[in-house]
Amino acid sequence: MAISELDLPIGVIAHSSADPKRQAEVMADSVAGALAYAVQTHGVASLVVSGGRSPITFFEELSTRELNWSKVQVSLADERWVPVGEPASNEGLVRRHLLQNAAGDALLIGLYQPADSLVQAASLADQALARLRWPIDVLILGMGDDGHTASLFPGSPNLAHALRSDCAERCLPMQAPVAPHARLTMSYPLLASARMQCLAIQGADKLETLRAALIADPLQMPIRAFLHSPLEIYWCP
Repeated sequence: MAISELDLPIGVIAHSSADPKRQAEVMADSVAGALAYAVQTHGVASLVVSGGRSPITFFEELSTRELNWSKVQVSLADERWVPVGEPASNEGLVRRHLLQNAAGDALLIGLYQPADSLVQAASLADQALARLRWPIDVLILGMGDDGHTASLFPGSPNLAHALRSDCAERCLPMQAPVAPHARLTMSYPLLASARMQCLAIQGADKLETLRAALIADPLQMPIRAFLHSPLEIYWCP
């Protein structure tokens, strides 16, 4: 099955690339253009990215794009509640692979906060995110095999609240079904505010997950909440 065979909602744009490297190049060009426009128009741009191994090639491509990175804020859609020096840290991943080369001048607004509890850490992250330019200029999402995105996991106690269109919090504590279980995630209203929203997926299995999500309840497959305009889906086999 190809992504062109999916019955995508009106306004959702699909891009198909031959391989992960080309996918990363196309996304990097598009995202860099959007960030440059935001800087030129508003004086500052905000970029929110997702962690995991899949975006590494994209991060490295984007880091070489020439724009006024000193005017770009970078933050994370979600984070594992582990110190930045831990291998599982999304912030650590972003520092190693994105905030390099030309992008080294960008300002990172991380989510991880040392605290006595996950709830307290989420509150501190919420305060930190007050510095983030809103609405977000560019959002990069991924998708798990269970249909989760960011750290909006099916079955997590806070999921229904996080997906509310009137959720007041910018950041919430979440529980993942896999270790490390304690997570922090941006809420749906903050994520969905993004002017440019990108979903990057690879492989036939992820395409099948996307097909299932198109007809699912967002509480069962949270990515469903984002499958509408202005989403752009970048896929490669």
